[in-house]
Amino acid sequence: GTRGAVKYLSALDYEQLGAQIVLGNTYHLMLRPGSEMISRMGGLATFAGWRGLTLTDSGGYQIFSLEPDVDDEGVTFTSTYDGSKHRLTPETAVLTQEQLGADIQMVLDVCPPLPSSEHVVREAMRRTSLWARRARASHRRADQSLFGIVQGGIDERLRRESARDIASVGFDGYGIGGLSVGETRAEMLPALAAALEELPADQPRYLMGVGDPASMIEAIGLGVDQFDCVLQTRLGRHGTALTSTGRLNVKRAEFAESEEPIDASCTCMVCRSHTRGYLRHLFQVGEPTASRLVSLHNLAWTLNLMSRARSAIIGGTFSTLRREVLEVWG
Repeated sequence: GTRGAVKYLSALDYEQLGAQIVLGNTYHLMLRPGSEMISRMGGLATFAGWRGLTLTDSGGYQIFSLEPDVDDEGVTFTSTYDGSKHRLTPETAVLTQEQLGADIQMVLDVCPPLPSSEHVVREAMRRTSLWARRARASHRRADQSLFGIVQGGIDERLRRESARDIASVGFDGYGIGGLSVGETRAEMLPALAAALEELPADQPRYLMGVGDPASMIEAIGLGVDQFDCVLQTRLGRHGTALTSTGRLNVKRAEFAESEEPIDASCTCMVCRSHTRGYLRHLFQVGEPTASRLVSLHNLAWTLNLMSRARSAIIGGTFSTLRREVLEVWG
């Protein structure tokens, strides 16, 4: 929920879908309405009416897209809301997320663009390492977990180096950042595998910014535990649904009189109650409910995929599930 809510949805929706954690964007929330105000309101979950867990990123990914002034102490950036100047350091990123009341905080890191030279990637790793240690030292709340973040581009050697270094600091969990930023899946997976080999297997491992079914199922097979992505709701807002047979654009003319649900094998509220023809009609007349309904379906479908993956791991059938998913999405 970038600004405190997932677009078109409410906390009650996430709860009914069975979601366990909702992400908040520190950059946006620290600027509007402000972390101190959210703290006075009881923290992000209470403020949003959410009874589950919250995870907040450090804000770094958004800030680095604004071409900020960066030095070893932190970053200075200009607000996209009102043009005001702000300073974020590893310490203030932790403090801000503490005020937001996040159950899981992410350290401030440097995410290099891809492709980048080894020099640029190593410099990002150096600052990420420096900032990780400062964040760890400033973290005070035992009831709030702090995750370190691994960088290293798509170079397996650099990924291992970064993962070993960040793991040596001793965090409550580990994010793998700087992937799914333009590289192919074939480039991403070896780099991911290299990082995971160096991270503790008994702590959460979080692949940041990845949400397409094929990449998620491959990452789970490598040992990833959690993901975040805007893909499900971004596709939903534009009429594209995730289904057992691949992507489905419900706005297509052929569905004008269709009485089928989005996905006959899906048991979500949308598939139980609405047809492709109805959803296409809503998109055609510009009714925002259409975006809400397909977003709900996409989230339900993805959460179900994660549930199936957990069951398959426990039941020893994950390789079969992986093959089935990749046949459709690979």
